[in-house]
Amino acid sequence: MSVAEASERWGVSPRQVQRLLAGKRIPGARKYGRSWMVPADAEKPLDPRRENTPPSRSLSADLVDLIAATTLPMPEDDPYDILHAVKEERLRLQYQGELAYLRGDFSETLGCYHRTEGDTAARLRASMMAVAAAISLGDYRTYTQIERYLKGWVKAEPGSDMAFIAELALASVAVSVTAPHMVPDWLKDGDFSARPVLAAPYTFYLRAKYFQCIGRYDAMLAVAQTALALSPSKQGMTFPDIYLRVICAIACHHLERDDEARRWLLRAMHLCLPQGFISPFAEVVTQLGGLVEWCLEREFPEHYDAVIGQWKRTVKNWITFHNQFTKDNITLILSLREYHIAIQVARHVPYAKIAEQHCISVGRLKNIVLEIYEKLYISSRDELARYVI
Repeated sequence: MSVAEASERWGVSPRQVQRLLAGKRIPGARKYGRSWMVPADAEKPLDPRRENTPPSRSLSADLVDLIAATTLPMPEDDPYDILHAVKEERLRLQYQGELAYLRGDFSETLGCYHRTEGDTAARLRASMMAVAAAISLGDYRTYTQIERYLKGWVKAEPGSDMAFIAELALASVAVSVTAPHMVPDWLKDGDFSARPVLAAPYTFYLRAKYFQCIGRYDAMLAVAQTALALSPSKQGMTFPDIYLRVICAIACHHLERDDEARRWLLRAMHLCLPQGFISPFAEVVTQLGGLVEWCLEREFPEHYDAVIGQWKRTVKNWITFHNQFTKDNITLILSLREYHIAIQVARHVPYAKIAEQHCISVGRLKNIVLEIYEKLYISSRDELARYVI
């Protein structure tokens, strides 16, 4: 066939066919005088730029591989050895951020997150630690930046692996500030079948935290114990494993099984405190009603000041963060009915009138108001007014 016929068959310009002929890229082509003849069965050569470029991996596949590579157990005797075991910088950043968080260096955790800029999979993975660090620092501005980024993925790629990880990070905030209404339905239902590869122990930890938010301490304990039993990290420690043990202690305490709670707490302390990991215990001092101090005084007195000192620093930051978060998300933290009642209470409408409007007794109304106060961590009408008016 002629150059014109080849051009028409292959859907390219005659000039492009001539370039391929001049480059000897069409086997069997011959030149007669000033004209080229192309074999009738010749196929269009591939673009050399594409030939030399390896096929790009999908973002989803990259994210799955990254998570698998950053959930390896860390050696119990020296967790920092994991930083030498992983070869890629993007993997080291994930472990570096987790280790920094465990020892209470939240600024370094955020620093590791910021260093993932330009690497989408690494940034999504690091966001789970970054939002927790922002809460511990009371850094609401950084949190809102991360939140916008994560919500962008949820909106742009609904149902994807990227959206799943983004929702996981956002759910960690919801359970941290006791806002169970903001937890995604798949986490409430415990249905991780759509993302079995990504449903790591951290997902079960968040489900246990969700049960804590709604006062289901029996279910909270069952989820945490099951996740620990199924954990593959028998020869080391992982971030979720540490926190699942603390979750078991909290659940047992609320179930009035304090001896068992102490055993769970001490297991976690023996794993963490020799490495300087104080955050898991500083975060739960208030929730465990003196058990943390009891365990520290008897078995780890050398770490008492570090743990309690961090608790004193971060509890103020947590309150600052919680108050701002609540102001911005009040209609998500309270149900619609609670919100309507809260507005009336804040405006000093008499309880009898509010109860009549909502067809409930004054006693039931007072209980609802107490539930609202508990959700918002407040104790008066004047404080309530700052959120709803």
